[in-house]
Amino acid sequence: MLKRTINKIALLLVILFAMISPLTASASSDGDSSKINPKEIIFEHLGDGYGWEVPFNHHVRIPLPIIVWGHDGFHCFMSSKVDNGKSYTQGNATFFISPKDGQHPGKLVEIVDGKEYRPWDFSITKNVCALFIAVILVIWSVLSVAKWHKTMGHKAPRKFVGAMESLITFVYDGVIKPTLGAKAPKFAPYLLTVFLLILFMNLLGLVVVFPGGANLTGNIAVTLVLALITFFITNFMGTKHYWKEILWPDVPLWLKFPIPIMPLIEIFGVFTKPAALTVRLFANMMGGHMIIIVLTLLIFIFGAMGAAVAGATTVVSVFFSVFMLLIDTLVSFIQAYVFTMLSTLFISFGQEEGHHEQHKPATQSQQN
Repeated sequence: MLKRTINKIALLLVILFAMISPLTASASSDGDSSKINPKEIIFEHLGDGYGWEVPFNHHVRIPLPIIVWGHDGFHCFMSSKVDNGKSYTQGNATFFISPKDGQHPGKLVEIVDGKEYRPWDFSITKNVCALFIAVILVIWSVLSVAKWHKTMGHKAPRKFVGAMESLITFVYDGVIKPTLGAKAPKFAPYLLTVFLLILFMNLLGLVVVFPGGANLTGNIAVTLVLALITFFITNFMGTKHYWKEILWPDVPLWLKFPIPIMPLIEIFGVFTKPAALTVRLFANMMGGHMIIIVLTLLIFIFGAMGAAVAGATTVVSVFFSVFMLLIDTLVSFIQAYVFTMLSTLFISFGQEEGHHEQHKPATQSQQN
């Protein structure tokens, strides 16, 4: 088994080396490393875009629909109309993507009376399209498990369906049920959904070809929305005891009145929890993507120093890139698990009952 695994890794390294060697050779023959802009490539990958980049050729993009509300109404066209600095006129409106040194770098702008304006943008960008793909995969995966048990009963599934069931059971029985107890079925649909969604987004981000390559969880807007959903569930569905412990905690009176020291700390903690969820997921996934891109760019940067240096750099960079991809695959699962675990803990804090409420049903049952 170990020998077979080593052979597969060696074959993968040879294939990657064969793919990258022509590019490094051309870079070294040009003798001009200024054509490689690492900062631009890194932020282009980590950011959003109106098209989907083709691997090893970022000048070619898979077009995506652009939908905007301009000064004279809705406009819909493909992103290929405005690629590579081109402008597109539809009706009385002219659109183009603002350059990096423009007023709105990288954003679609409209020219009205010689001035640039940002229209209301509802475009299906790369991140939006990748989010749709991840949602479809999550729905398909869950429905596959449901369909199996609907047709096969309690017979154990295999292959992909079995792996999905094991994953769902692992999170539910290992995190959700022990933490939330009797209230686990109430919040399990959200928690399992967010776990699978983050996991699929993480894994798709590691794939360099369509439909992968979008750095969704490395986008702070995506992680912020997920954290805000946990925030709203925790606080809007919180019990009276939860809010009592925030606004009037069980501490000495001098810590609450006349200066509300502890209530202010508790209220501050309410907002730091979603902030921690947001930054933890965003920073870990963005950092992993950035390391892999930097290791790959070393091949092209050192390619101008000659064939020997380029060959040695290629071997080292490809080896460490594959190693980091394996680590990132593990991190993808860990970060989805940690986000779900912390969300479960925060929701459980909001579902806490006071001592009186916990023993009230037992007392009533004894009286009956």
